[in-house]
Amino acid sequence: MTTFASGTDTLTRDALTVLQPGFPGTTAPDWLLRRLGEGLASVGLFGRNIASPEQLSSLTAQLRAERDDVLVAIDEEGGDVTRLEVRTGSSFPGNHALGAVDDVDLTREVAHELGRRLAACGVNLNWAPSADVNSNPSNPVIGVRSFGADPELVARHTAAYVTGLQAAGVAACTKHFPGHGDTAVDSHHALPRIDAESSVLERRELLPFRAAIAAGTRAVMSAHILVPTLDPDHPATLSPHILTDLLRGRLGYDGLIVTDAIEMQAIAATYGIERGSVIAIAAGADALCVGGGLADDETVRRLRDALVSAVRAGELPEERLAEAAERVRGLARWAASASASVSDEGVAPAADVTRVDIGLVAARRALTVTASDRFTPLTEPPYVALLTPVANIAVGDETPWGVGAELIRMLPGTETGSFAGEAAGDAVLEAAGARRVVAVVRDEHRHPWMASALDTLLAARPDTVVVEMGIPQATPRGALHIATHGAARVCGQAAAEVIAGE
Repeated sequence: MTTFASGTDTLTRDALTVLQPGFPGTTAPDWLLRRLGEGLASVGLFGRNIASPEQLSSLTAQLRAERDDVLVAIDEEGGDVTRLEVRTGSSFPGNHALGAVDDVDLTREVAHELGRRLAACGVNLNWAPSADVNSNPSNPVIGVRSFGADPELVARHTAAYVTGLQAAGVAACTKHFPGHGDTAVDSHHALPRIDAESSVLERRELLPFRAAIAAGTRAVMSAHILVPTLDPDHPATLSPHILTDLLRGRLGYDGLIVTDAIEMQAIAATYGIERGSVIAIAAGADALCVGGGLADDETVRRLRDALVSAVRAGELPEERLAEAAERVRGLARWAASASASVSDEGVAPAADVTRVDIGLVAARRALTVTASDRFTPLTEPPYVALLTPVANIAVGDETPWGVGAELIRMLPGTETGSFAGEAAGDAVLEAAGARRVVAVVRDEHRHPWMASALDTLLAARPDTVVVEMGIPQATPRGALHIATHGAARVCGQAAAEVIAGE
């Protein structure tokens, strides 16, 4: 077992234990290793920390050399939100594609294979799946991260995902409680508000979380959203009514409660990260996610000291902090046991080619193809135009998307370009010249300039192929319209196969 550094008192160890910080670089910095020796029990990984599976395995081994029971967490949803394959695009379609197929066995198998790859690299806690019901098509941050708009569909696939992931020895963290789907604001930037009656919340937002709890999810992540019906004064992350009375009381959940990133503006801009952290733990949260933006020792120290000071000032009951820390340690014990159990069963190695294509199989099944009589597969290299919206922070702008890379492989000579704004349609026509146009869009229904660009393209070039890689709310149009239900690399590959007739 881990030996804590001498001189670290119980209160300070507990304050460190409830933090889940991030850090820069592809190796662990000295300050992080030192904090692990002092009581820090979790770390969070982001795209900046990952260069390859081999490097990630070395990194997690470095962390475990300092603390053998450390929880190594990652935000790996598959689909549009990938950290494991941040520079190439995911080998797995995201939730919306899986919901479009609506085969719970497939969802379970995809989640298990994703979990197996994470476990092989030493990751044992995944901040996934999203159990949000995408009831607002204009939602700027959930979208294809949701299984869909039907609460029952979302519930059954959330449960299947939790089961598959945890069968691979990786703890699931179902998010974003009590549900982020009916928002028009991104909580990275401001505080969203959901004005729904209790009866609506019960049958819509809460249904998937009930299913996740029944499936045994080991963690639940809170949302930075205001739901006045449940608590008119505090966002969910800071609300005892939502975290303690509802989640623990009414829903009977007894696992780990993790906050969404505490430095997001929905919390930081109103409360500050220190005060927000204290209120969150007092409200019933057990672990504080931080490090997507603030990833340094100073942040860890500030939050540690804020929690210790709050206990000493009587603002945070010491037993509440101790309870939270014990839940973190309890999850660490489960993760160690689950990992050993899976290892004993002989999980296939990461290079096992008999299982690596399940993501592509799922992506192919998720396609919705609408073709006109005049469409024939492309045999000459086209011009691929990405009509590119601003990426939300959860997805990021460093992960490639589209169909260009696959069409370049299938039809050598294919060229690509990225376009945005009111003049995008004319710019595409000028760049494409006489070549066939493949227009790739993301949530056409949310971006008037994108719809206008397609109007221009189709008026001039009715043989244009349209690939929708977001939520397919707009009417299908073009000689060929393919809805992929997500922008993972495998979704692009599946669409390119149809375009090229492979």
